[in-house]
Amino acid sequence: MVTTLDIAKRVSELVRIPSVNPLQAGPMSGDDGETELAHFLADRTEALGASVVLDEALPGRPNVYAHFEGQHDKTIVIDAHLDTVSVEHMTDDPFDGRIEDDRVYGRGSVDTKATFAVVMAVLEELLADNGPGPNVWLVGTISEEVGGLIGANAFRRWVGETGLGIDQLIIAEPTLCAAVHGHKGALGLEITVNGVAAHSSKPHLGANAISAAGRIIDALDAEHQRLQDLGGTTAVGPGTLSITEIKGGVARNIIPDCCTLYAGRRTAPGEDPAELFVALKEIVEAAAAPVDVVVDLAYGRGSAAFYEDPAGALINELSQLADSQPETATYGSNALAYIEMPAEKTLFGPGSIDQAHKAVEWVDIAELGRAADVYRKLLRP
Repeated sequence: MVTTLDIAKRVSELVRIPSVNPLQAGPMSGDDGETELAHFLADRTEALGASVVLDEALPGRPNVYAHFEGQHDKTIVIDAHLDTVSVEHMTDDPFDGRIEDDRVYGRGSVDTKATFAVVMAVLEELLADNGPGPNVWLVGTISEEVGGLIGANAFRRWVGETGLGIDQLIIAEPTLCAAVHGHKGALGLEITVNGVAAHSSKPHLGANAISAAGRIIDALDAEHQRLQDLGGTTAVGPGTLSITEIKGGVARNIIPDCCTLYAGRRTAPGEDPAELFVALKEIVEAAAAPVDVVVDLAYGRGSAAFYEDPAGALINELSQLADSQPETATYGSNALAYIEMPAEKTLFGPGSIDQAHKAVEWVDIAELGRAADVYRKLLRP
C-alpha cells in the first residue's frame, strides 16, 4: 500500500511543475501554463496502464483524459483542473513543494493537485492486484480558475462526441472530504458607458460617463439588497450581485466620455441566466439614461447554479466513506459546465478552500490520507 507520506511526496512533485493559468501569469509563473503538467500526467498515467487522450482545448493547452479499465460497467469520472491561480503575491517559493509541519506547501497543493496524487496512488495499488471495480477516467482540465471553464466545456463536448457514458462525476475541489452538492452559478456583465466629453468648466455641454456609472452602481447595489431580502430557496442561498471593476476618465479637467464596469451576478438554483441577463440589462440601461450604455455578457454565456439532491447515491456513499455530512460551497467549479450531463455529480477532495489562492498555500497530509482511504473503498472491485 502506498503510504500517506508517499502521497505527500507525489503532491510535492506536482507542485514543482508550474501550471499557472496564462490569464494570471507573471514573472514568477513560468511560460507554459498547464502544458507541462498535462504531459507529465499523461506520461505517468500511461505508465500505470491507462489509455490516454490529449485533447487541445486551446492551442498548446491540452486537457488530459486517462482511462483505467474496470471490472464492471460502472464508469466514474474524476475531474481535477490543471491550472492554478497567480503566484505573484506569494510570500514564499510557490513551487518548492516543501513538506514540513505535517503539510505540503506550494501553489496548487490544495487547489487542486492533491487529488491527482491521491487518485493515482490508489489506482496504482488497485492495478497491482486486479484493477479497479468501475471504469475510471482521471481527467485534467485547463482554464478553471479564470477564462470561462474552457477545459471543462471541451471535455463535455468530447463526451458528447464519443458517446462516453458516465454514471458518476466527481469534481475535485478542496472540500475537507465532504461531498458538496451545490453552489451558485454565475454570469458577468461587461458594461460600457458612452458619454460625451466636454471642458470641465462647462459640464452641461457633455454627458458624464462616470456619473452615469455611479447611478448604475447604485441600481445594481439595490438589486443585490433585494435578493438578500428575498432569501434563498435552498441551502445554496440567494443570488448575489457585485461590482468588481471600474475604469474611467482621461484627465481632471475633462468631462469623461467613457467608463467601463464589470458586475458579477451569482445565480441561485432555479434561476435562468438568460432571463437574468435581460433583466439586469434593463436595470443598467434605466439607471444610465439618458447616457448611452452597452451591456455585454462576459464569455458570451452565463451558468445556472449547480445543485444535486443531497440524498443522492454518490453523495450518500462519499459521506458515509468519509464520515462527513453533505455541504454546499460558496465558490464556483467545473460543475457549472457539467450541469446538463446525465450523471450523478459532486465536489469532493482533501484540504480546505481556506488555504487556496493565498500568499502561502498548503494541504494537510492527514487530509491526503483521509481522501485516499475514501477512494480506496470507492474504486475497489
